[in-house]
Amino acid sequence: MKRYSLCHAVGILGFGALMLSGQAAVAMDFGEFVEKKLHNKSKKLFGIKKPIKESAPPTEGDYRTPVQTVDDQVKLAKSLQAEYVTREAGDKADMFAFYPNAESPTHLVFCIEGGREEIGTFNNGLTKYNPSVQTVSLIDGSVRTILRGMSRCDGIRRTPWGTYLATEETSDGGAYEIKKPLAFQNHSVKDRATGAIIKRNGTQSGRVVKRTALPTMRWEGLTVLDSGVVIAGDELRPGTGIEDADGGAIFKFIPSVPRTTDDLSDNFNRSPLSAGRVFAFQASCRDNSQQFGQGCEIGNGAWVEVSASNAPMEADQLGATGYYRPEDLHKDPTFTGDGVRFCWTNTGNRGASNWAETMCAVDSAPLEPLATGNDGRTVIVNRFVEGDPDFNSHDNLAIQPITGIVYVIEDHPNGDVFACLPDGNDRDIKSDGCVKILSVKDSSAEPTGFEFDASGLTAYLAIQHSADGNMPLVDDYRTDDVIKISGFKIPSGLNNTHN
Repeated sequence: MKRYSLCHAVGILGFGALMLSGQAAVAMDFGEFVEKKLHNKSKKLFGIKKPIKESAPPTEGDYRTPVQTVDDQVKLAKSLQAEYVTREAGDKADMFAFYPNAESPTHLVFCIEGGREEIGTFNNGLTKYNPSVQTVSLIDGSVRTILRGMSRCDGIRRTPWGTYLATEETSDGGAYEIKKPLAFQNHSVKDRATGAIIKRNGTQSGRVVKRTALPTMRWEGLTVLDSGVVIAGDELRPGTGIEDADGGAIFKFIPSVPRTTDDLSDNFNRSPLSAGRVFAFQASCRDNSQQFGQGCEIGNGAWVEVSASNAPMEADQLGATGYYRPEDLHKDPTFTGDGVRFCWTNTGNRGASNWAETMCAVDSAPLEPLATGNDGRTVIVNRFVEGDPDFNSHDNLAIQPITGIVYVIEDHPNGDVFACLPDGNDRDIKSDGCVKILSVKDSSAEPTGFEFDASGLTAYLAIQHSADGNMPLVDDYRTDDVIKISGFKIPSGLNNTHN
């Protein structure tokens, strides 16, 4: 099937409108013309009837109330519809994964990004921590807390072998593998340093294990490959600790025993996450050797080995490439070339006019720490979307199955969600254009955890950390809303198989 370039898209959009003469042609702003046509032809290009132009207006005070409809929470592009999944997810509900899978999900498994906090005691006197991981039923919206006592649970993914990897976004953040999430509740991380995890009765948990072979860092975005390779970012701001410190690196965990079959197994002893090596990405400024330094952020590069327990510091010392708060990261389900294509967001600082960026990389040999050929440089990374005053603070992202359209979510009050076309056959290597499809109406909250099911027609979203002065506590804790968004269509004017 044919792939559309920007020039072809302009033809779809009505290139005849450009056939002007005299003064009118001189005054025309071509970029503005393309933006308007992206809106007018959004159904054909994005599968969305009419994007929104203006973000939701700001609000004051405790906007959220028990009687609000879902239309009070989000402003949506025309043809999209929203409904509540639950209004009782834990406060700071962030990323989630589908259970049992994205093809036929019955539940969402959510990370709750609150810090480790004692909120009471159980009847037997054991400490009751705030929720860290919860399951949310897509059938009736019921919420169950399965794990407590983590600190800022943020990134979470279902592994290809059927377990769940939940991670912490804090300087000593760890990674925890969970099995059978519907089979238990109220287990707790008793000691984050040792990884001791107990049931509600005080005995050792057999459902959760801390994976110390993975890097200790500020986890956020991650992807888990079929082999057990994990690629993830350290959500670190440049200048943290000392003024000239680099930003967060992109890390890769390579298991000692890679997974080679497609079977499902929740046997922790067989998990590829139990042992392995950790590497940090180092972009190179040369085409025939590794040469790193400030200014080397894109292009080809290799992986340098670091220890799991001290990964961020060693990455900085060894010259790994630092980015401005790498946040969410996903593999591209539409990629058909060798290796894996993954994209992530660098949030930047909109107050400093650093509007953020979304990056994409291809690692042609994910299992090779120092691949043969090209002196080990197996990765090519480039910018896919650059932010602007209206589209900034890139945080979460989702790559729509089938289409490869990248949805980028803003990390600030009244945050928006943008849909960005894949790159076509035109000369550049960036998105062919973005439109705004959602805006959060509550100025105390932001959108997060956006994710499509396997059909690409239904997405879910958390409205995070709203001011809750009008809302009752649930399970002795504040709450957030989780919504379902439907009405997405597979666009007729786009074919985007990446290779």
